[in-house]
Amino acid sequence: MLEFASALRGYAIKSRDGEIGTIADFLFDDRTWRTRWLVVDTGNWLTGRMVLLHPGALGQADYERRELSVALTRAQVEESPALSRHEPVSMQMERHLYDYYGWEPNTLEYAFGANPIAAKFSAPPFFAPAPDADIALAARDYDPHLRSLVAIDAYRIVGADGAIGKVETLLIDTVRWFVPYLVVDTGHWWSGKHVLISRHAVRKVSWADREIRVSVNRAQVKASPPWSALGDVDRDYEKDLRDHYDWPGHR
Repeated sequence: MLEFASALRGYAIKSRDGEIGTIADFLFDDRTWRTRWLVVDTGNWLTGRMVLLHPGALGQADYERRELSVALTRAQVEESPALSRHEPVSMQMERHLYDYYGWEPNTLEYAFGANPIAAKFSAPPFFAPAPDADIALAARDYDPHLRSLVAIDAYRIVGADGAIGKVETLLIDTVRWFVPYLVVDTGHWWSGKHVLISRHAVRKVSWADREIRVSVNRAQVKASPPWSALGDVDRDYEKDLRDHYDWPGHR
């Protein structure tokens, strides 16, 4: 099922014995657009502490109650490795989490291919200022490919022949936990209509300029299948998009 990232933020995370907190952000791998971690704000329970949960450990979502279940206890979460608000998530931190919960990274992976274009991305990691270079991050054991979904809100979308709009939110597949589409507000250029741009259309991201360049042009966007920002994205609509833009499928 595809859900807006903005709508999923604020969902309650329910453990086996009570609520853990609410979703504050999603961390994704910029080579695959796969969500690697959910960032959960524990609120008053653990004095505003943030914790990371792997989406592979989540149960079914209750969309009416705005809840996601996880097969953990509050005590397990409380004793989990601490996450600093002022440091990027290190690979060592990820290893500690896998070891602590007994998770096997390979069994938590999702089967879809990497986007080779995404290897060019160089966004600042979560909880950290922009680095001088990804090489420096790697040398300090930080994963230079781990990014925040919240960080790209309002980034400009620039097509082959000019500006298309700005990122309003992202669509997340809550079964395989990856990002198939960016939701773009076209603003004054096209009367504020909303359109979907596939991750496959992304050609370059400039984190310094807060800009995403895509391979589509304005005429293609205007001729794309009509979509309401309040409407569902079903398989029929996805097929129409693929046929129009000649994009590969996501699911």
